[in-house]
Amino acid sequence: MRKGVLKVTVCCLMGCLMFGSPWMTADVYSLSGALPVAGSAFVLDGNKDGNTANKNTKGTSSSGNSETTNSLSQTKKKALVSAGASSAVSEKKEDKKENENQNEDKEIEEKKTGLPTAGGQKAIGTEADSEKGQKEEEEEKIEEQVEEPIQEEQEEDEGGLVIAQVSNYVNVRGSASEEGEVVGKLYNHSAGELVKKEGDWYQITSGDVTGYVKAEFVVIGEAAVELAKEVGNRIAVVNTTTLKVRQSPDTEASVLGLVPEGDVLTVSEEQEGWVKVSIEEGEGYVSTDYVHVSTEFVRAESKEAEEARLAKEEEERQKALEAAEQAERERREREEEQRQEEENTVSENIADGTEESHVVQVPAAPAPKKEETAPAPMVTGSGMGANVASFATQFVGNPYVYGGSSLTNGTDCSGFTMSVYKNFGISLPHSSGGQRAVGYDVGGLANAQPGDLVCYSGHVGLYIGNGQIVHASTPSTGIKISSAAYKPVVCVRRIF
Repeated sequence: MRKGVLKVTVCCLMGCLMFGSPWMTADVYSLSGALPVAGSAFVLDGNKDGNTANKNTKGTSSSGNSETTNSLSQTKKKALVSAGASSAVSEKKEDKKENENQNEDKEIEEKKTGLPTAGGQKAIGTEADSEKGQKEEEEEKIEEQVEEPIQEEQEEDEGGLVIAQVSNYVNVRGSASEEGEVVGKLYNHSAGELVKKEGDWYQITSGDVTGYVKAEFVVIGEAAVELAKEVGNRIAVVNTTTLKVRQSPDTEASVLGLVPEGDVLTVSEEQEGWVKVSIEEGEGYVSTDYVHVSTEFVRAESKEAEEARLAKEEEERQKALEAAEQAERERREREEEQRQEEENTVSENIADGTEESHVVQVPAAPAPKKEETAPAPMVTGSGMGANVASFATQFVGNPYVYGGSSLTNGTDCSGFTMSVYKNFGISLPHSSGGQRAVGYDVGGLANAQPGDLVCYSGHVGLYIGNGQIVHASTPSTGIKISSAAYKPVVCVRRIF
């Protein structure tokens, strides 16, 4: 293209030199300024400039060389048109090639990134691409629908609550086989957490035990959640010095009773800021600001923990027996010393002549009668526990005093059992909640023996046999005898 333009320019220059026309020189400058450059817009402007130049040439001719001038003008015009056309064709080819290269670059970039390039046709997408995208979305939806039930089934087999349903206990084994080593025991209604399912076995963790139990002896999922409502104890532990139990969930409501710090109350109902609990005086409400609420479950016990517990219980039992025997010896020694003192006093009086050798027995003045109460039943059984129960029954009718521990002047429930056992050399905490942890559990009221502690929600009594307890009940009733099953029993603890 550039060679063609140079030829036209050379021809024009030669014409100017031959004819020496001044206007032709000016026209050559116009042609020189009208040479096409890169770009279609400049090609169009060049054609226009060339046509204008021809017109000006024709309009300013004043000699007889008009034919030559016209011929040169026509030559210039053809040369310019030819040059412009050639330039346009060349430019179109280059543009087409450049566009093809750009499209190839865009396709490569899209393949690398997976995203359409800005400003390209790929950004809009074709009909085939749209159908492909819709098909992929439908396939993803189908996959999600297929995967959802599988996920739910996995969730049922992993995690969540597991509760034993057996007559006594189920062995927890080290492997999913009846030949596996026994690593612990999961007692009836004991709870744990499900780890995973392996055939007919569940791997669980409970307390300090991790192992396998046969699936037929436990329940999981919704069944476990429902059973937990029956076997799990929802409790509130008092965390203030003296807690007021009110008749309604209102700080202005009248006080039903008082509960000391550390006592454990059974929760029967929950609402915002308050829980309904059971105490000896009845059911009332306490603010959750002064109690810690939780669910209490029995947990599995490892073989090592069971052995340690049994050894400790036996040690504590022996200590309690020794303490009780020591207390009994000291009591007899005190009685003997008192008898000796009385005898010595009588002998001294006889020696001084102040009293005759024969002593006349004078009837003692009758003691003031207590309020009419039912006679204390005979304590069944024998042994140290029976001695404790017999000793406790002699205080029936004495007053109840909150926080007190005097068997004669007034005591509360835990102060009563504490003071009774103190006479046998055994120290107990002054709290019904604290006494739930002394001694060892005997597995319920059916296994109770005289002298056992029977624990209730915020209350404790002393079992005396025949399904009865002696306890410091309320300020209005004092120390009395009641049926051991008069309210739900939380646990029964044995000292001896």
